[in-house]
Amino acid sequence: MADTAAPPPPPAAPTPGLPAAPGTNPLSRKLNKILETRLDNDKEMLEALKALSTFFVENSLRTRRNLRGDIERRSLAINEEFVHIFKQVKEELESINEDVQAMSSCCEDMSSRLKAAKEQTQDLIVKTTKLQAENQRLEMKAQVADAFIAKFQLTPDEMNLLRGTKDEPITEDFFKALGRVKQIHDDVKILLRTNQQRAGLEIMEQMALLQETSYERLYRWTQNECRTLTQESCDISPVLAQAMEALQDRPVLYKYTLDEFGTARRSAVVRGFIDALTRGGLGGTPRPIEMHSHDPLRYVGDMLAWLHQATASEKEHLEAMLKLVTIQGVEENIQEVVGHITEGVCRPLKVRIEQVIVAEPGAVLLYKISNLLKFYHHTISGIVGNSAATLLTTIEEMHLLSKKIFFNSLSLHASKLMDKVELPPPDLGPSSALNQTLNLLREVLASHDSSVIPLDARQADFVQVLSCVLDPLLQMCTMSASNLGTADMATYMVNSLYMMKTTLALFEFTDKRLEMLQFQIEAHLDTLINEQASYVLTRAGLSYIYNALQQHKPEQGPLSNLSSMDSVSLKVAMAQFDRYLSAPDSLLMPQLNFLLSATVKEQIIKQSTELVCRAYSELYAAVMDPSNEYKDPETILHRSPHQVQALLS
Repeated sequence: MADTAAPPPPPAAPTPGLPAAPGTNPLSRKLNKILETRLDNDKEMLEALKALSTFFVENSLRTRRNLRGDIERRSLAINEEFVHIFKQVKEELESINEDVQAMSSCCEDMSSRLKAAKEQTQDLIVKTTKLQAENQRLEMKAQVADAFIAKFQLTPDEMNLLRGTKDEPITEDFFKALGRVKQIHDDVKILLRTNQQRAGLEIMEQMALLQETSYERLYRWTQNECRTLTQESCDISPVLAQAMEALQDRPVLYKYTLDEFGTARRSAVVRGFIDALTRGGLGGTPRPIEMHSHDPLRYVGDMLAWLHQATASEKEHLEAMLKLVTIQGVEENIQEVVGHITEGVCRPLKVRIEQVIVAEPGAVLLYKISNLLKFYHHTISGIVGNSAATLLTTIEEMHLLSKKIFFNSLSLHASKLMDKVELPPPDLGPSSALNQTLNLLREVLASHDSSVIPLDARQADFVQVLSCVLDPLLQMCTMSASNLGTADMATYMVNSLYMMKTTLALFEFTDKRLEMLQFQIEAHLDTLINEQASYVLTRAGLSYIYNALQQHKPEQGPLSNLSSMDSVSLKVAMAQFDRYLSAPDSLLMPQLNFLLSATVKEQIIKQSTELVCRAYSELYAAVMDPSNEYKDPETILHRSPHQVQALLS
């Protein structure tokens, strides 16, 4: 290697005969230096030894002597190779220098040419810059114009939709275009507050004309659609509901459309009603209503049920058609149109119900028909309110007519009772006229209880019915019993009143009448109680004695001085009274066996027995009174009042 150090010169030989000093001997110093050297820390030495190992492969005397020369020759070869390589680098650099010089010349030429071209095209660049700026400004204007047109103008397709022919159907796209027209008409008001008032006015006028054209076309289409809804059942399309929503902005067209719908549906309902009366349903099911004309209640009920269903259906149709309408008064519009639709059936309905009522099918049927009419009047008014005035008025008129004829029938029945008053039957029970009238009343009240009209209306009818029937009945019973004896009359009246009471007790709203009947029964019971007590006292021999006791006054003297009140007479009477005490049931008035109520009979016996015991108590007290001067009164009346009461109880 070139940088390898040459071996040191051989050491000088020591002077013979003189020992070398240890510190001055060069060989010693070098050896010491070599020995002190630490090869692991001397990187240059390690690199040199590594390089030497590449060509010093044999360690001999000859190679050691030639080592220096080998190193120098190797160093020379390396230097020559270095020079050769750098010569090539120099040649390459000179070639690059020539290229750079050529490029520099070319760049200078291009620079001069560009400078000249720039001087020549300066005006063109200025013009181009101006044109670019103008182009950007025009593009901005175009974008603004496009945005303006998109916001304030319709597309050709939208214009065609709104101006289509009358034969073209209305679709949902039409309503989208109409909504765009409304939006533009509202948005253009912004322009009127700027300096673009002229454009705003022109656009507003254009949109207004387009709106009128669109609404006119929409109205014609909706009108034709309504005219086709003449089937008994109709389907309201979503497009028709959208059309009504759009037409609500034009109240006149909206009203005309509802009128057109009402007219079409009115004819459909009338035709459907006539078909239901005469032809029935498809395939004969259900059967024609006229086939049930022999059954007045079912006949009237079927007609009213059909009308109720038709009214509810027409209301549903209108609700479906106006479900998107948001203006106020929609419910009133629905009720008004339903009233117009149902008005057509009023005449045929009224004629048929009048025929049934005037034929007078009987008081019970008339009353049921009256309740039926009242129920459907209440039900239909709950569906459509009071706007269906004609239909509700017709039903109300028929209700009042049936009610009037019903009460006329009751009054006629009552007048017949008064014209021919029957005598009480021998058993003093209710007369046949009373039983018939109570059966009639029972049927009327039963139908009244089963009716579904409101509670207050039923109560008012109930009071009127009871007054119309019971008052003549009571008067008839009183007249019928007027020629009977006291006990017979009281027995007959108790039986008649008892029958009335048991009839009324089964129904509601009869509390006041039941109370009144109970008062009358109690009045006649008092009569029977007194009669039974008198009957017992007479048959037991105490009647004359008790009357004398009642009429006796202290100033007349002792009671024993009276001819009929002496001890012998009293003992005879007491013997007869003892026979009564042994068999109390043997002394019952025959009339008591005619009583219909065992409870009433027991009550009469009990209270009359109490009167007998009271009379005996008064007699016992008078006999035991010393002032009446009875000797040994215990032998006359040997039973105390308590003993008598115990025997009779």
